[in-house]
Amino acid sequence: MQTAESSNKAITTIVGISAAATAFLLWLLYVHHASPAFANRFNFLPALDAVLNALCSICLVIGFSFIRSKNIAAHRASMISAFVFSSLFLVSYIVNHAIHGDTHFPGHGIVRPIYFFILISHILLSVVALPMVLTTFFFSLTGRFPQHKKIARFTFPIWLYVSVTGVVVYAMLAIWR
Repeated sequence: MQTAESSNKAITTIVGISAAATAFLLWLLYVHHASPAFANRFNFLPALDAVLNALCSICLVIGFSFIRSKNIAAHRASMISAFVFSSLFLVSYIVNHAIHGDTHFPGHGIVRPIYFFILISHILLSVVALPMVLTTFFFSLTGRFPQHKKIARFTFPIWLYVSVTGVVVYAMLAIWR
C-alpha cells in the first residue's frame, strides 16, 4: 500500500509531466513552423486522430456501463483500452502538428463562433483532463479505489467531452474545408 508521502510525490510528478506536455504542445502549435516539404505527406493523420478519439469515447462509455453493473474486470479492460487510444491519439496529434502545423477553420457566419467555442472548451478541458486521467489511473493501479472512485466521477465526463469534441472539431474542419 502506498504511503501518503509517496502518493503526493506521484501526483506531483503527474502534474509536472502534464505541465511539460502542455507546454510542449503549446510550443508545437503556436511557435513551431512546419516545413513545407512535408505538406503533402501523412495527410491521413487528422482522420486517424478522429478515429482514435471516437474509439476512446466508445471505450469510455462501455467502461462506464461495466462499472455500473459491477463488472470490474471488463471496466478495467475498457478503461485501459481508452487510455491506449488516447495515448496513440496524442502521438498521432504531435506528429500531425509537427509535420503540418496548425489548421485554420475556413467557415463563416454563425458556425464560426460555434466552432471556436467547441475548440476552446476542448483545448482547455484537455489540459485539465491529462493530469486527472493519469491520477485516476494511478489510484486504480495502486489499489486506492476510494480515491479512484472519487476522482473518476470528475475525470470521466471531462475525458469523454474532450474525446467527443475532438471528433466534432475534425468533422467541422472536414465539412467546411
